[in-house]
Amino acid sequence: MSIGHTLLGLLESGPRHGYDLKRAFDEKFGHDRPLHYGQVYATMSRLLKNGLVEVDGVESDGGPERKRYAITDAGVTDVSAWLEQPEKPEPYLQSTLYTKVVLALLTGRSAADLLDNQRSEHLRLMRTLTDRKRKGDLADQLICDHALFHLEADLRWLEMTAARLDQLAEVVAP
Repeated sequence: MSIGHTLLGLLESGPRHGYDLKRAFDEKFGHDRPLHYGQVYATMSRLLKNGLVEVDGVESDGGPERKRYAITDAGVTDVSAWLEQPEKPEPYLQSTLYTKVVLALLTGRSAADLLDNQRSEHLRLMRTLTDRKRKGDLADQLICDHALFHLEADLRWLEMTAARLDQLAEVVAP
């Protein structure tokens, strides 16, 4: 996820302080990975340097100065271009899990046990996400659906690989 583009998009509704941007980001997108304040301010500094935001005002309210940022026309154009650009599908052609299976076979360890343990971990996480989805709002439901679909694909791969372990052992054997 592009934090810079996301913060720019949040600024399209109006100027905000860094604290407000962090809170909005965490509420909409950071359920599992909230932003650190340092990320927000480092990103805003870069966006300011690149002319994508401007300082709309500075307030102190008896405390430290707080900058209020506003998106520039160049920032709106940048967000629009980012939103229109499709994301590159990531096929995970060199996965850690595949590497572990092959190394288990090469070292005489049980690749079947490795796959069983991984399957159990996937199922545990799927139960957790299904429960979260059931209790969550629409945003949480969609986020959980995305993760669940990926986990389901992983489970299919685990099953297919388990069924073909003997063949794979012959291919990777020294």
